[in-house]
Amino acid sequence: MLLVCRRDDGAPGPTWQFPAGEIEAGETAEEAAVRETEEETGLVVRVVALLGERVHPKTRRLMSYVACEVVSGTPHLADAEELAELARVTHPELPGYVPYGLFGPVQEYLDDSLRG
Repeated sequence: MLLVCRRDDGAPGPTWQFPAGEIEAGETAEEAAVRETEEETGLVVRVVALLGERVHPKTRRLMSYVACEVVSGTPHLADAEELAELARVTHPELPGYVPYGLFGPVQEYLDDSLRG
């Protein structure tokens, strides 16, 4: 299962993505991923791998992609100011939530990790 978040950012239609946020001063991308996931979803996670970085083609922001696994917690909408909804989706359902495709290394990681 994967957890995706819907943000109300004024874009037409729902905007689904994985938990995400800004890297704070003195923080690594991995530390930010752990912190943001807990702040947004209530889940405590641990880093499995840094999958890569790129400038996002739509936002033009530098994005770091970090694979994590759940250590503890029950997913819930922990930050209603930033998020509108959480959804648990299976690997085959993901394209319905993120129809524009994923960053190549993220897609490869998910394909390798979740098939079967």
